Parts: sequence; C-alpha cells; structure tokens
Amino acid sequence: GYGTSAAAYHVTAAPPAGAGAEGSMRLALAQAGLAPGQIDYLNAHATSTPLGDASELAAMCAVFGERAGPAISATKSAIGHLCGAAGAVAAVVTTLGLRDGVIPPTLNLAHPHPETGLDLVGPTARAATLRYALVNGFGFGGVNASVVLARWPEAA
Repeated sequence: GYGTSAAAYHVTAAPPAGAGAEGSMRLALAQAGLAPGQIDYLNAHATSTPLGDASELAAMCAVFGERAGPAISATKSAIGHLCGAAGAVAAVVTTLGLRDGVIPPTLNLAHPHPETGLDLVGPTARAATLRYALVNGFGFGGVNASVVLARWPEAA
C-alpha cells in the first residue's frame, strides 16, 4: 500500500499535530487493506529535528495509539539524511529487516520522547518476527509519503 498527502503548513516545518504524516500513513494502510495493529515495524522519517520529530510522533500516536503500536526506529540515525534517496534506502533497509527478522536500531536514542508510550527502538537492533512494515518519507513543503511492505509469504 502507498499513501501520499500534502500538508503545506510551512516550507521547512511540519504541522505540530502531524496531519499530513497521519494522512499518508492512513492512506497507505487503507490501500494495503490493513489495520494499524497489523503493522509490526515502522521506519520513521525522523530527521532528528525537534519540530519534525514531534510532528511525526503526534501522527504516529494518532494512527497507532499512544500506548501501543509497532516497533519504531529511524535508520537515518546510522546513515544520515540522503535527501532524495532517503526513502528508497529506508525501504531497502526495511525490506532486509522483513526478510531477516531484524528491527534496525536508532543510534544515539538514549532518552525516548517521554510523553508517548510508543515502542521506540534504541541503539541496539532487535530480533523480531515481522510480517508488515511501514516506511515514512517526508519532504520540504509538506510532501508526505508512506509505503507498506510485507514479508514474502514463502519466506515466512
């Protein structure tokens, strides 16, 4: 499933409540025919900016609930922000995680956001049985994209 939305809130800042990010995630889930509770892992856009990360966290809480949801990590913490290639690389890493049963770490995440009960994966990779994953990629001007990936059935 794929979802895209526009949240033309500000050229470089996402709206605080995360409406655009929430919209793209909900559209991707709907196109995939999945409920939020079926997602095992989310590779967050997470560029480590206070405004952007808070907006994405708000969107994830809106979609998955504040005390539940998938394991969440940010592969940008290990490879940096590759601008136009960031979403493609995140999708590749997520695909490998689905295949190998590994949730990649979020390097340098020592103190997760205290107001959420989301399952934020810290600096160590985690083994997990993964069936479905969601990848977020957001851009300047409020462009939001999310894609749902699934583990290949024969590999399950």
